Amino acid sequence: QVQLVESGGGLVQPGGSLRLSCAASGLTLDYYAIGWFRQAPGKEREGVSCISNSADVTTYSDSVKGRFTISRDNAKNTVYLQMNSLKPEDTAVYYCATGTRDYCAGYGSQDYDRWGQGTQVTVSS
Repeated sequence: QVQLVESGGGLVQPGGSLRLSCAASGLTLDYYAIGWFRQAPGKEREGVSCISNSADVTTYSDSVKGRFTISRDNAKNTVYLQMNSLKPEDTAVYYCATGTRDYCAGYGSQDYDRWGQGTQVTVSS
């Protein structure tokens, strides 16, 4: 079976940091680009970051650029999202997903086909 599991979410104060993990089973993760997405109550799902299969290319949304860093360890079949300088507006459920290609084509739903269950990130004082 194919499964993606996100972890590392939690409650953090503004300005704090969290590191999210996306662990895969049932597939070789280095075949795929991996994207991170988030969805807050009352808002549409938005793309946050993407990393190519070999990690030579990374992308970030304007809202997180300079604060978040995506990385991967293909030997561990895991992708990470380091989130620094967190803001209340970062509060959301964060999801990882496998791309349909080995490169980052964008953040459209058509560009990703396997999704994890999500992990909650809450930024509040």
